[in-house]
Amino acid sequence: MYGFGSPSGRLLIKTSRAGLGRKAGHDLTIEATRWAGKAVVVTKDPGESSVTVTVETGSLSVREGAGGLKPLSDADKAEIKRTLESEALLHTAAHPTITFRSTGITGTPEDFEITGDLTIKGRTQPVTVHGGSDGDGMVCGWAGVTQSAFGIKPYTAFLGALKLADDVRIEYAVTKLEPLPGPARG
Repeated sequence: MYGFGSPSGRLLIKTSRAGLGRKAGHDLTIEATRWAGKAVVVTKDPGESSVTVTVETGSLSVREGAGGLKPLSDADKAEIKRTLESEALLHTAAHPTITFRSTGITGTPEDFEITGDLTIKGRTQPVTVHGGSDGDGMVCGWAGVTQSAFGIKPYTAFLGALKLADDVRIEYAVTKLEPLPGPARG
């Protein structure tokens, strides 16, 4: 069993713009600064492997904004964080965590797919995570998530002329898996 998370990895949410006013907005990179996971890896039978991840919703911070008519300021980043935490989006007071639990794993440690249940705002939907490792301990990959499937209405402004696209991309990179106490598997 292995542990991983924010001390030795990054978990990013990447948004894109839509609508007629998309030139005015920014494509955002949001980082989860507090998250942790556990993986049971059974190389001889990947189907016996499992992964769980928990993300603290209050730890989401805007790291950068690409595009837009003007650069994203620190005040803009703070306002976006308040919007993320609001009842309209993630409602972090009522839903302090996002969780992922695998239901199936196929492939090899170098190239794998993990199917599982992602829970955001109390709603659970199936998600497929794509990933792989480089052989030197780096594990990275991505998953696509549709916000509206979790009851999240993508942010809009200027009477809907500027809005975030419903689909976001989650990217992860883990530089070190920490062995955890538990039964040896393999």
